[in-house]
Amino acid sequence: MPLHIETDEHKALRAAVAALGAKYGRDYITRTVAEGRHPTELWQEAGKLGYLGVNLPEEHGGGGGGIAELSIVLEELGAAGSPLLMLVVSPAICGTVIARFGTDAQKNRWLPALADGSRLMAFGITEPDAGSNSHRITTTARRDPASGDWLLTGRKVFISGVDMADAVLVVGRTEDARTGRLKPCLFIVPTDAEGFHKRPIDMELSAAEKQFELTLDDVRLPADALVGDEDAGLLQLFAGLNPERIMTAAFAIGMGRYALSRAIEYARDRTVWKAPIGAHQAIAHPLAQAHIDLELARLMMQKAAHLYDAGDDIGAGEAANMAKYAAAEACVRAVDQAVHTLGGNGLTREFGLASLITAARVARIAPVSREMILNYVSHQTLGLPKSY
Repeated sequence: MPLHIETDEHKALRAAVAALGAKYGRDYITRTVAEGRHPTELWQEAGKLGYLGVNLPEEHGGGGGGIAELSIVLEELGAAGSPLLMLVVSPAICGTVIARFGTDAQKNRWLPALADGSRLMAFGITEPDAGSNSHRITTTARRDPASGDWLLTGRKVFISGVDMADAVLVVGRTEDARTGRLKPCLFIVPTDAEGFHKRPIDMELSAAEKQFELTLDDVRLPADALVGDEDAGLLQLFAGLNPERIMTAAFAIGMGRYALSRAIEYARDRTVWKAPIGAHQAIAHPLAQAHIDLELARLMMQKAAHLYDAGDDIGAGEAANMAKYAAAEACVRAVDQAVHTLGGNGLTREFGLASLITAARVARIAPVSREMILNYVSHQTLGLPKSY
């Protein structure tokens, strides 16, 4: 089926999730942020309805779908003004990695709980001195020869939702990676483990999900905390990073759609002279352009999700990066134009758009900057030489 034509099942999923999002809405998210708490009620209801685990295997309590379905869930929640950022992390990254590479014991322990929302997992890759260069990750794991346990030491920053999480899927390196061989490995680290410390980062960004710095001080983990093969780290890592980019695109598209819908509603009703301001091309055309940009970004997101779900990791890598780039740019422009359409009202709490100015930029920065995506496309797609 052509990518631009959704199945009846996808249309039904969109409608159902949109109804759930509308039940909560932007006011609910704003209120939870003001109260300093998490959108627990929405998370739990989404879990009960099967939306959190729609991408996870049926035999482990999921819906048996893929990232295509999960991206619909996040996009529609975002379009209703009530996105769940941890959808990017817990089921999309962590759930996907465990489903593809975890042991039977890991799958049985984690996947049903991630699917129904009763447990949540964060993802730890970013480090203070590594930035976009994952080759500089210094979090290391070494074996205790006496017990066979792993000892994990390092630091992570900008890790979302650690205070909500039961565990963090941490990207580390086996010790021989320091000889020059890149061997990233993935470990399930319980947040109550001895030596695991979290510190909240003081963010100006208003979001329900808090950001944390992690310190891992010889955290002792059993041998079965390792996810997958110790020597296949890169394959396993990108199995999580491609869905992360696709889901970030969904997050951005949903946010852009929400901002655009508020601006359209305002432009239809607001009359300054004889006609609503939406009748003027100076207002109407930029909103039309924003809609076009969001629709084009969604097409690339759907392509990326289709390729990933079909098992084409290489093709999905290129498309996921492009989708994330296009969606972030479209989102920033849509939010900016929405605020501009409302004028001074766009900066008031009543209309709830001003906070999106900061939030929209997150998609440009994380999980990888737009400049690094341009590097990827110029090197991998165009075959141009590296500048670094």
